[in-house]
Formats: sequence, C-alpha cells, structure tokens
Amino acid sequence: MASPITHLKKKQLSPDEIRHNKLKELESLLAEQDQALNKLLQITGDLNDAGILDAALAMVKAKEGITEIVVHQATREPVTNLINNMMSAAGALTAIDPATTEKLAASVADGLKEAEAERSSDKKVGIFQLMKSLKDPDINRSIKFGLNFLKGMGKSLGKK
Repeated sequence: MASPITHLKKKQLSPDEIRHNKLKELESLLAEQDQALNKLLQITGDLNDAGILDAALAMVKAKEGITEIVVHQATREPVTNLINNMMSAAGALTAIDPATTEKLAASVADGLKEAEAERSSDKKVGIFQLMKSLKDPDINRSIKFGLNFLKGMGKSLGKK
C-alpha cells in the first residue's frame, strides 16, 4: 500500500523562468493589441512633436513649486470671495422652485424679444402713454410682479 502524501512541493520558478514567462505574456499581448499600440504610439509622437510631453515632464519635476503657486493663488481673497459667492448663489438657487425659475426665465426671454423688436422705434414715451400702459394687463402683471419682488427682498434685507 502507498504511503500518504504529507508534503506538497510547490515548484519554484527561477528568476530567469519568471522573466521568460512574463516576456511571453507581453509578446502575446503586443500581438493582440497591435492596432491600439500603434495609435497610442502615434498620439505620444504627436504630443512630443507639439512639445506637450516636455511641458508635462517639466511640470512633474517642478511639482512642489507649482503646488505652492496654486495654493497661494487659491487662498487669495478674490478667489475665496468667488468661491463663497458661488456657494451662496448655489444655496439660493436650490431654495427656488424649478418650475418658478423656468417660468421666469421664459418670461424674461419673451420680454427681451419684444423689447428688441421695438428697439428700433424712435418714438418717445410720454407720461400719458405711460399711465395708459398701466391698464395693459401684461404690463400691469409685470409691474405687480416687480413690486412684490422688491417688497419681499426689502423684508428680507430688513431682517437682522
């Protein structure tokens, strides 16, 4: 009767065999991906011809200096003000109902079209014509909207 197997011997590859296996894998990969490699080499050649690779290499070598400049520029007061203003504006926009924003934007676009169509007219608007235009429901609606907007904004500005 055979004796039981108590020890498994794992075949250890020599460094030369490992290198040879890796070269075989690389060779088969190169054969399979020859078109992609040709395109990649063409792109890198074009980048090199344009000087972009040299610029990228210089940036990598000077990374500490570039990082220092970027951090310094980003912490300047105008930049921090811009970031704070953008965050505040984004917060205000998230508080507004999108349907209201859409309706207001469409109304503004229509108003600009109408104003542009009448812009070439040299007729002056007199006080009586202005008073008469208040009876126009469209103009009255816009004025009422504007006044209510100003009232709401004033209330908010008055809060401490």
